[in-house]
Amino acid sequence: MKLTMVGTGYVGLVTGACFAETGNHVTCLDIDARKIEMLRRGESPIYEPGLSEMLTANIKAGRIHFTTDKMEAYREAEVIFICVGTPSDEDGSADLQYVLAVARDIADALEKIGPAGPAKTVVVKSTVPVGTSHAVRDLIKSRTSVPFNIADNPEFLKEGDAINDFMKPDRIVCGVESKEAEASMRALYEPFVRNGNPIYVMDVRSAEMVKYASNAMLACKISFINEIANLCEYMGANVSAVREGMCADRRIGNQFLYPGLGYGGSCFPKDTQAVVGMGRANGFDCKLNASVHVVNQDQRRHFWSKIERRFGKDGLKGRKFAFWGVAFKPRTDDIREAPSIAIMKKAMAAGASVVAYDPVAMHNLSREEPNIAVSEDMYAMLDGCDALVICTEWNEFRSPNFGDIRRRLKHPVIFDGRNLYKLDQMERAGFEYHSVGRPTAGKAKA
Repeated sequence: MKLTMVGTGYVGLVTGACFAETGNHVTCLDIDARKIEMLRRGESPIYEPGLSEMLTANIKAGRIHFTTDKMEAYREAEVIFICVGTPSDEDGSADLQYVLAVARDIADALEKIGPAGPAKTVVVKSTVPVGTSHAVRDLIKSRTSVPFNIADNPEFLKEGDAINDFMKPDRIVCGVESKEAEASMRALYEPFVRNGNPIYVMDVRSAEMVKYASNAMLACKISFINEIANLCEYMGANVSAVREGMCADRRIGNQFLYPGLGYGGSCFPKDTQAVVGMGRANGFDCKLNASVHVVNQDQRRHFWSKIERRFGKDGLKGRKFAFWGVAFKPRTDDIREAPSIAIMKKAMAAGASVVAYDPVAMHNLSREEPNIAVSEDMYAMLDGCDALVICTEWNEFRSPNFGDIRRRLKHPVIFDGRNLYKLDQMERAGFEYHSVGRPTAGKAKA
């Protein structure tokens, strides 16, 4: 099948590459000429394990190509996927200007191409508020009488494991209004569900809502376990034991119930706020989702308060802290809404200096936050630092050389926002170890 991906961001690239991998002919359209040239060389502008290799293989096979020419992209396409960004406005609602701009371009292209051949299917894959796909449909109809089909197809891709998520999905969700659109979507996705996982076909508005409901639920679980972890600290309980006992209940399970610094990235913060915004726009107060967001933001402040208590609010000036991990999660270079940056900024505002290390996100940090010092060596950066702060659970941080860490730090103090280490392990290694929802290991020293 001939497909066009509008937008070569995270969703557009992964979707296009995976569809090409199963034999479709994919055109990826973007207005950024520099990015298109980069992609033509097989270089991915984002860090996602396996993506560059998949792009290179499909470019060589002639199944995927990249263009800035809109008519070239739309002319032969049977299915057009809208994969552009929907950033949050100041009030938290989704900014749809890019989605609607693409709708106008598609309408103008359809008008020029004419009604010859089967009707194209326009698929909204961007995460959009309920009713947006209909707005896209109506905008296109207002600019052309050429027939087309509309569909909504939310994505469920985890950064760092997106290719596996696409190739082996838990489920496929399609919102359609016509049998033709349903047939196209089923034909595209059948190769990915041969292990029996379902394709859910439903009305367009429900499909749009599935995406928000899913992300809001996962965000809720993260904020829930963080609130329980904070309560454990006040009550003298250990959240690791509490979590183990709680998650043994099959009704609860253990996914996304890991205490830490809260969620970040491009999806959960934006989508949780968008749910609240949708409610507000329709006269409904989404109290639970609003609270989930508040708890998430408070988690960073709560963790920072550990550092303040340890060194004293008046004792932070002139201190130096080393940060391991910048990306909001491992296996990605995404620093959007990263808890690490919020905590580093708090340290600098208090008069301390910081230095950061991350295996893949340093280029993004240097571009977005040039005032934050960076290091290419996760051990050398510790020299002269008052404490180590861990913000991302990269594998290389899980079994470090504790002797080297202790020798280099001015004080053997670690603040672990991801609970990577066992309490008795850290006490034996001679550290004062602060984590999330657990007792402090080692005795605090001046």
